[in-house]
Amino acid sequence: MDNDHAPHPRTLALWSAPRARSTAFFRAMLERGDLVGLHEPFCNVTDFGATTVDGREVRSHRELIGAVRALSAHRTVFLKDTTDHRFPAVLEDSEFLREATHTFLIRRPEQIAASFYALKPDMEAGALGLEQLHELHTAVVAAGGRAVVVDSDDLVRDPERTLAAYCREVGLPFDPAALRWAPGDRPEWERSKRWHVDVSESSGFRDSVTEYADTVDNNPRLASFSARHQPYYQALRRHKLALT
Repeated sequence: MDNDHAPHPRTLALWSAPRARSTAFFRAMLERGDLVGLHEPFCNVTDFGATTVDGREVRSHRELIGAVRALSAHRTVFLKDTTDHRFPAVLEDSEFLREATHTFLIRRPEQIAASFYALKPDMEAGALGLEQLHELHTAVVAAGGRAVVVDSDDLVRDPERTLAAYCREVGLPFDPAALRWAPGDRPEWERSKRWHVDVSESSGFRDSVTEYADTVDNNPRLASFSARHQPYYQALRRHKLALT
């Protein structure tokens, strides 16, 4: 992309419910070539004890926020994370909540439940992530930050219009070429690649239906998980980005 049209250095944070096509979103943003991508850095610290930002290893969420802030002083950072974990350090940092542009990616809870259970049958209710996503959205708004909600159904049904609307909303030039990419794993998600098989095998956004053995229709546990998160999904969906 032409450097004359590159965005001013800053942080674009994509917070997503798990299994909400966030890695495909991340993959498309990498394809642009004008952003530094950080794949699930907060989850990496939680799950693996460390992550790397600009060649620097960080071992706490507070240290991670500082490293992202330093990097975004001279490069535009696009970080993607999932809210099956809760991140108190983010919630408590009003400056970070205010200075970054925060995007919230939602998906219907019954779909998240079936998809997550297929990979992790011992999942707990909080793993659907929509309650934590709503909490973070509330914190960003309270801090005076910028909050954008994207419906992942829109993303796969009409990726061009959705990403064009997203780019307008966050002040990025839209690059239609970013809607396609070469299939394959990426080093950014090596440690968690079993969760990203679909996007690794894809070359673009796909509106496909996966049949799962366990769903909210035949598994009471999944039904209760979905019901718990439904109010948070609906509350966030009321703010979703309009496609124009």
